[in-house]
Formats: sequence, structure tokens, C-alpha cells
Amino acid sequence: MAVLLAASFLHAQEAGIQVEKSVMVAMSDGVKLATDVYLPAGSTGKLPVILTRTPYNKDGTKSFGEYFAAHGYAFVAQDTRGRYASEGVWHWLTDDGADGADCAAWIAAQPWANGKIGMVGTSYVGGTQHAMALAKVPQLTTVIPVDAVSNMGLQSMRNAGAFEMRFWNWIMLNAGKGSNAALDPATQGELKEMADNRWDYLSLLPLRPGTTPLKLAPEYEDWLIQAMRHGKDDGFWAQNNILADPSRYKDMPVYLVGGWYDSWAGNTSANFQALSKTLKSDVYLIMGPWIHGAQNKSSHGQVDFGKDAAVADQLVWRKEWFDHWMKGIDNSVGKAAPFAKKVRIFVMGTGDGSKTKDGLLNHGGQWRDENEWPLARVKPTAFFLYPEGLLSEVKPESEGGAVTYEFDPKNPVPTLGGNISSGDGIMQQGAWDQRGSDKFWNWTKPIPLSARSDVLVFQTAPLAEDIEITGEIEVKLWASSDAVDTDFTAKLIDGYPPSADWPHGFDLNLADGIVRARFRDSLKEEKLMQPGKVYPFTIKLYPTSNVFKKGHRIRVDISSSNFPRFDVNPNTGEPLQQHRRTVIATNTVYHDLEHPSHIVLPFVSKR
Repeated sequence: MAVLLAASFLHAQEAGIQVEKSVMVAMSDGVKLATDVYLPAGSTGKLPVILTRTPYNKDGTKSFGEYFAAHGYAFVAQDTRGRYASEGVWHWLTDDGADGADCAAWIAAQPWANGKIGMVGTSYVGGTQHAMALAKVPQLTTVIPVDAVSNMGLQSMRNAGAFEMRFWNWIMLNAGKGSNAALDPATQGELKEMADNRWDYLSLLPLRPGTTPLKLAPEYEDWLIQAMRHGKDDGFWAQNNILADPSRYKDMPVYLVGGWYDSWAGNTSANFQALSKTLKSDVYLIMGPWIHGAQNKSSHGQVDFGKDAAVADQLVWRKEWFDHWMKGIDNSVGKAAPFAKKVRIFVMGTGDGSKTKDGLLNHGGQWRDENEWPLARVKPTAFFLYPEGLLSEVKPESEGGAVTYEFDPKNPVPTLGGNISSGDGIMQQGAWDQRGSDKFWNWTKPIPLSARSDVLVFQTAPLAEDIEITGEIEVKLWASSDAVDTDFTAKLIDGYPPSADWPHGFDLNLADGIVRARFRDSLKEEKLMQPGKVYPFTIKLYPTSNVFKKGHRIRVDISSSNFPRFDVNPNTGEPLQQHRRTVIATNTVYHDLEHPSHIVLPFVSKR
């Protein structure tokens, strides 16, 4: 491995750093990955190293490189295999454990490295951190995985058997950017044209091999088709499966960063629970009111959470963490925000509900440090579904309560916000009034989703006092269908009453979830339904923290689709994403003495 020569560095004198671009670092199999190195100008000693491994072009990490190099670190940015300037063939994260280990070994052999590596990155780039941690890379000292890819067969890619369509969108957008196929301008143009028309491709699913321009990027087409067809949580999804065996994760300080409206929120929460019980080292968790990768903002979607919701400087807090664990500096870690305690959460909903000058709902909220997650003082409380749309703490005592609706796969319930990433152009992230607008291509008119006959609305009476809900959430349904397979969805909503600013009120989405009927008993095995038979279903929503204020209603919407957040079930029972037809399913949700369908809410008592 070549030693970096000072004479070969490009000098950035104004930043006090020196940079070498696109060093081609050889992996164990001979494939070379393009790597940038940032060092303090004139540095001759050995430094701790901050590493990021990205499929999104290492050139985009320049600000991080300059910052950390200016503060006494070496910074290394590497294009992952088959992306941008790196050689090889792209695969979804499956190479990143071994490649990360090879990269770390190369770093350790350089004269400017002291053998300690910390990692930064969000989303896929957070996933490359988890991949190296699961590979127990010797030089890895600490990681800060933000909104990071993990547990893909459980939730956030396959979600209780359903497929999260944001990854269809990711492939549509990225197959022609930074890929091997994009090296040819004509091919890149074809793939861009496909991406520009992806709304029309949405109506033409399922994707079949060789039938669209995606065939021009075969590794991307192959992965997407396999991912959309593979519902079982098995070996196909093994990479970055932390929950299957947390002891595989390297024992080191970990700072997990997530958001209540992030697409990986459920896994960030689950990873903290698993790793904090398994690792001897400190594991920290922070959950804000954020959408994917937007910790520096205080408003998301149609809602403002107050200026304190934003972590304004995205570099300073990371440096504080690395200074403590990589340089041994006695600083705010373990003493002051955002590291005062190992759990820090943003409790949403303490705003006044007015309309801000930007036309957003002032939902507000505040930060709170906690000793654990989930909170020990939580009281799980069941709210039961009743006829006429009532949601009540009283368990049903009568028999025969049920409501029936038709689910037409050709007219799915549109997605209006939620736990989304990579939704560019086809979905809106975050918190939204559950009514249509020109922001939603498939629900453009100002009509509430509650007006649809395939959306079952259950809500409490106006609350007599403020109620805080913080933690993990599940919906327990008893349901049947005349189809052999179908989906059931659930959404938790904070129902604002009408006001001068919001004459129709505001139906604020907080968390949602889905279950594909064939995976009702196990994510390891498919079982079709017997038409007409009543089955129990569990729908795991994403975690949240919210104060439902006095006069508001706690609301749960039940349906069978949420598109394009999730792929639409054709109701035919054919192999996943290989159907040629659809059928309308007549689905029934039961709410009586024998089948007490309910949502379990984590009540937090007032301190």
C-alpha cells in the first residue's frame, strides 16, 4: 500500500488543511476503491481518523473533511464499491463489512494514523458504520450512526412483510447516478428518462426482469426485483441484522441518532434496546421530531416544533463525542446536553396549535433527558375500537361488533407524510394534516382521508386533560377477509379541534404501520388465509413521543393500504410482486367481547 506523499497533496491553505483526492485503495479481492484524505496542513504526527464510506459521492463530504482536519483529525472519505469513482460492482451493503475492514487496515498502515477510527454518516452511510461494527473491525473505536440502515427484513425495508416503496424510488433515482451504467452518457440518459417518468412506472408494477430501462443497470434491477419479491426475514436480509445477535456488534461507545418521523426510527429504537443490554461500553440514544437526515431543522412537513428542536451545528456535537472517546478529553459527554444522560428525547405537542407566519402548525415540544428507553414509568394502556368510530379505554362487553369495507388495489389510500426517506418526488416526509393538497400527486384536492369508505376512523371523545404518549406502539386487530391475502394498516393521529387558524381542525399523523396477512404469524414463513376466517393481527407502529392536549382526540385509522409508502397488496395470494391481476378484497375488522381490537399506548404519568 502506497504511503501518502506530502508533495502529492492539494493544498487548501485558507482552511489550514491538505487534501489528497481519489487514492485508489486495493481491497482483498483486488478491487480498488476511491478514497480522499484530509489532514491538518503540515501535520507530521499520528492522528485519530474520522471515516465515512458512502455511495453518494465522497466529494460531498468536503465540509466534514475540512472541519475535522482543522480540528486535529485525519478525515477519510471513500466511495463504496461500484459507486462513483470506485471500481467493482455495487451490492446493497453486503460488501461493506469486508471492504470497511480492508479500508481500516489500510488507514492503520499510514504514517498519519494512530490506529483509532471513528465513523460518521447518515442513512446508507450509517449502514456502512453498522456493517463495520458487525465485522468487529479492530481499529474501529466509536460510531455515530444517524438514521442508519439496519434490520432490513423486519422493519423499514420489508415492514411486516410489506415492501417500503422508498427503495424502489432509491433505485429509480440512483441507478443512473454514480453507477457503472452511468459511465456511458447515452445509458445515463436512458436511466434519467426512466427516473423522470417514475410516477407512471408506479402504476405498472410489478417490475419484471428485462422489461424496463432498468435492465441497463443490471445489478440495480437484480437487487430491486429480489428485494420486492423477498418478504421473509431470512438470510437475504442478514446484512446489518443487529437484532438477530447483538453480541456480533463490536463493544465500543455508540451514539444512535434518530427521529420520530425518520424511516429507520423503529430500528434505531430497537438497536438501542438491544445494544445497551449487550455492550459493556456506553450506548447513547437521541430521538428528535425530525425527518430523515434533517437534525438541523425545526419544522418538518406541515408542522413546526419550535427552534429548540433543531441541532443547529451538525459538526460541533459530533466533534464533542469524538474528542471524548478518541482523544480522551473530559468534556460534556455524560455531563451536559445532548449527552447529559444516555437517552434524550423530544416530547412533541406542547405548542399552542396556532398557525405560524410560515403557515405551519405550531405543534411545539421540548427536550427531556431520560435514564432508559423505553421509559420505566410508562403504563401501557389499551384503547379499544368500538362501533360508530369510538376509541375507549373500556373493554367491549357486547358480541357481534364489526365493520366491513372494500379494499381496491387499484385505488389505494394515498400516503400523506410519515416515516419516509428517499421519497423524492413521490412522497412527502414528516408531519401533515391528513387531507389532500397539491403537495400529494395522488390526492391533490383538499379532501380528508377520513372521508374515504376504506379508511376506518376510531377516536376518543375530546380529552379532559393533557395526555403524554411516549414509547413503542402496537395495534392488535382481529380481522377477516374474503381474499387469501391482504394487508391491514394503522395510523396514530393527534386530532386537533377546529380553531380560528385551522377551521377544519388538524389531523396530525404521528406514527403508522402495516402487516401483510400472509406474515401474520411469523416473518419467517408465509401462510395464506382461509377466506372468512377471523385471525389476530399485530401491527407495529413506529415509536413516538407526543402530548395530546386537552380538547384534542386520540385517533386511530385502520385500512388496508398506504401508497406509495408500502407496496399495494393485489389480494390474490400470488408470489410477492409476481402477480398479473388484482382483486377487490372485502375486509372486516372486529371489535367485540371475543375480538377486542385495540391500540396499546404507552402512557407517561406526570412527574
